[in-house]
Amino acid sequence: MTVTIENTNDMTIAHLVGRLDTPTTAEVSPYFEQLQNAADGTVLLDCKDLTYIASSGLRLFLSLRKVSIAKGGKVIVKSLSNDVRQVFMITGFLNLFEIQ
Repeated sequence: MTVTIENTNDMTIAHLVGRLDTPTTAEVSPYFEQLQNAADGTVLLDCKDLTYIASSGLRLFLSLRKVSIAKGGKVIVKSLSNDVRQVFMITGFLNLFEIQ
């Protein structure tokens, strides 16, 4: 699992590549902490290359959303694969996030 963070003028973009499962959640947690620091603005999670997400990965998304709301920012999730979209639908996450 790799996370690449890019800062633009109006948002912070995180490109997620690979499987976000229990072992990799610990590896990428520091990146999500960095995203939480930028959560007073717009954070875009580009999931085009995210192939799998486990409940531990969903918790990272949810924590980022919670911090973003508290700081007055927003989180956008972009380009969900069919498999990851299915997980978001089953868990109700499609209703929690702005999906592009």
